[in-house]
Amino acid sequence: MDSLIFTNDIDEVIENDRAHIWHHLTQHKPFETVDPRIIVGGKGLRVWDARGKEHVDALSGGVWTVNVGYGRERIANAIRDQLIKLNYFAHSAGSIPGSVFARQLIERMPGMSRVYFQNSGSEANEKAFKMVRQIAHKRHGGRKYKILFRERDYHGTTITALSACGQPQRAVQYGPFTPGFVEVPHCLEYRSQWGPCEDYGVRAARAIEDVILREGPDTIGAICLEPMTAGGGVIPPPEGYWETVQDICRKHDILIHIDEVVCGLGRIGSWFGYQQFGVKPDMVTMAKGVASGYAAIACLVTTEDVFQMFKTDPDDPLDYFRDISTFGGCTAGPAAAIENMAIVEDEDLLANTLAMGDYLDERLRALQDCHVVIGDVRGRGLFYGLELVSDRESREPVPESQAQAVVADCMNQGVIIGVTNRSLPGFNNTLCLSPALIANRDDLDQIVDAMDAALGRVFR
Repeated sequence: MDSLIFTNDIDEVIENDRAHIWHHLTQHKPFETVDPRIIVGGKGLRVWDARGKEHVDALSGGVWTVNVGYGRERIANAIRDQLIKLNYFAHSAGSIPGSVFARQLIERMPGMSRVYFQNSGSEANEKAFKMVRQIAHKRHGGRKYKILFRERDYHGTTITALSACGQPQRAVQYGPFTPGFVEVPHCLEYRSQWGPCEDYGVRAARAIEDVILREGPDTIGAICLEPMTAGGGVIPPPEGYWETVQDICRKHDILIHIDEVVCGLGRIGSWFGYQQFGVKPDMVTMAKGVASGYAAIACLVTTEDVFQMFKTDPDDPLDYFRDISTFGGCTAGPAAAIENMAIVEDEDLLANTLAMGDYLDERLRALQDCHVVIGDVRGRGLFYGLELVSDRESREPVPESQAQAVVADCMNQGVIIGVTNRSLPGFNNTLCLSPALIANRDDLDQIVDAMDAALGRVFR
């Protein structure tokens, strides 16, 4: 792997990292005695660290991003070719890759019409929130400004994105927050708020309407939901949930904003997660899988109806969406996204995701039969969670340290998995899997076998 780094002295690289890098989501005190982890190369589903150890990456880059796998030369070449022609111009003007990708994206999102480019999922969600607020002023006298978000959902790291954060540990110590964001109940039937009940999905959706009626429908402008909750425990929507949510929102004139930052671009076997649940959104945000991490790009996609609200009076200097994203003008992002989407189609990765998702589900449920600590297995496509409990009857979560010990054991075996992290007090107990959409049976067997061994050692 020497050719993948810029120096033959890897010790110097590690010491430079230790002395100067501020890592994401990381407590740095241990680096006083242990080396920080440095990843130097990747190919397919595998990455290599600075010491040459190979790992199977079951998290697509650690945060559900590298959907088409590592080492894609066609994406790298497309980026290089585009940067030579034009690397950047503010997106107040258009670009060839931006125009081409926008058309290709909209072709895969029936009912949607307009694409607004940015550089991260947090920023994309901020733009959507700003649109909702501006619509409130333009059409509702400023009154219909509140935005609903769901317990356990997550929408980004900025202060306003954290205002819509259903994972309280992520928001601790970062307030005060932007006013006007209102939480609605989660939809995890395994942790039912109402005990055993029929039609749990409908019941969970009706709980949203209870909040709307409490706040006043004339004050609610939008609801922002993940199609499947990701970092809050990998939670597929229960039957009847999305249909009922949509009916409620249409009844009360509330825009539906779906955060596809994790599920978008194939993660659960369709171009977008919402397309599996029969919902017609007004706004869709996306980031991670759009270019599989080969370039920074995020998108906010809206219907034509939403777009038309911002061009009603050309003589009014406040009428249009007065916003800019500096790096929304980078051309590398859409150039990479075009090739990323082509790879998904050329290699039939949506079909592979569905087929391998069925196999992964089968393997994980067999694993549950072998380990009583696995209380619940849930997911779709190549996106799964295993909730660990000390007792299946009471569903008492395992201590966070034990769930993290399973992750550490897998890492020692050369398999990278995840766990709900700094999310919900007492409920950081769900192991997370999201391997690249290129995963095959052998890859999944290696991942599940490592988890099997780790569970056996941690919960003897």
